[in-house]
Amino acid sequence: MRCDFDKVVDRRNTNSLKWDVADGELPMWVADMDFKAAPEIAKAIKDKVDLGVLGYQIVPDAWYDAIVGWWETRHGYTINKERLCFCTGVIPAISSIVKRITNHGDNIVLQTPVYDIFFHSVENAGRHVLENTLAYNDGEYSVDFDDLEKKLKDPLTTMMILCNPHNPIGKIWTKSELEKIGDLCARYGVTVLSDEIHCDLTSQGCDYTPFAAASSTCADISITCVAASKAFNIAGLQSAAVYASNAALHNKVVRGLNSDEVAEPNAFAVETTVAAFTECGYWIDELRSYIAENRETAYSYLRDNVPSVRAVRQNATYLLWIDCSSVTDDAAKLCDFIRKETGLYITAGGQYRGNGKTFVRINAACPKSVLLDGLKRFERGVKLYAASIKKESEV
Repeated sequence: MRCDFDKVVDRRNTNSLKWDVADGELPMWVADMDFKAAPEIAKAIKDKVDLGVLGYQIVPDAWYDAIVGWWETRHGYTINKERLCFCTGVIPAISSIVKRITNHGDNIVLQTPVYDIFFHSVENAGRHVLENTLAYNDGEYSVDFDDLEKKLKDPLTTMMILCNPHNPIGKIWTKSELEKIGDLCARYGVTVLSDEIHCDLTSQGCDYTPFAAASSTCADISITCVAASKAFNIAGLQSAAVYASNAALHNKVVRGLNSDEVAEPNAFAVETTVAAFTECGYWIDELRSYIAENRETAYSYLRDNVPSVRAVRQNATYLLWIDCSSVTDDAAKLCDFIRKETGLYITAGGQYRGNGKTFVRINAACPKSVLLDGLKRFERGVKLYAASIKKESEV
């Protein structure tokens, strides 16, 4: 392998959101990998710094060509270059698009449990969340299509935000599932806003289908947000892309992004994205293998050492989604206890709504030695928590 993902990088005292924690604590919460970016990306930054002038930037053809080429080669989908636009991030794009495409008081469907910032983008804009809670049976999630249709046919529902692949459950939606979602949304005049930021973080042999590639209907009614940020661990560089094959939707998106002043790149956003999508295919391939190994390591460890919890089997993202319903009815209390007793900082699933209240999310995108440290702390924390609950019940 060309990449050393086993190397531990000391990120303390670097103004890191993730690592701004007390001594002895181990943060495995926010979706931020602990791996160095690919050397080609670092070189792109260094070259710009060496130039010494960091003024206003444009978005050149190379940026468009890099994204179009990556999606053609990697995902078998041709993005119309004329329907592609720059944004400073996926969440700024989602927040802007919600305000531009929907009206105050409209309903927006979210499939819960789902990334919690979606709720902020909807509710802060004066829109209402309608939850299409995902069905959960025997450790597997699926779409409740009957409930989805009920939510979509509400006359005040104008948008559905899709997470493809889905965070936090780590599921890749199939082409047929996406087609069915698209057909229902088209039937009821609902625009689909698809967040596909995790699309390159799939297990080998488990490639995803872009929503817009599922059918001509899906393409016509959708807006898609993509980025190099999550897969290549460059979220701090604030760069994303938005595409809509429908010209009317594209024009509304462009106007919204410009009105909200989130359509201009910083000094490093363009060159790093180009480097990622044109030079770093080998890096993402090795990363996918490493994360898959970490995921299997975690599954085995939890099965053998913490049988009271159940990890949901995943084929996308680097975020473990663990069912703790046999241990607690409130994962927030469990997470607080674990952090206090072991120093392990993980995410309580209740903030993702749906059935997340009894789940925890753990970031496994770290060197194996760090992952094992986290798993051991988790084991100790769960066992201490169970013992404390038992003791309380006996009093």
